[in-house]
Amino acid sequence: MAPKGKGRPRRHKKPKPEPDQPQREKAIRAQGIVVEKLPSAKFRVEVQREDGTPHEVLAHVSGKIRMRWIRIMSGDRVTLELSPYDLTRGRIVWLHK
Repeated sequence: MAPKGKGRPRRHKKPKPEPDQPQREKAIRAQGIVVEKLPSAKFRVEVQREDGTPHEVLAHVSGKIRMRWIRIMSGDRVTLELSPYDLTRGRIVWLHK
């Protein structure tokens, strides 16, 4: 017979970041159109800049889209998350109908 306890053990709280450490920068969201499908679940996506000029981004599929087996084809409209450090790479987070 197992010993009686008071339930689950307490979990320790995560330590708060120190004030001198910079906070993680948020990803930049943008909409674009898939231009080309590449191997290894990567895509070349064209994003329109504010001045109207096109910008090409190399994007991979997010885990939730991959888990749901959502197919992405050339010409699809998608939402991307771009890294603030490298604007040529991104992650596809949403497929628009």
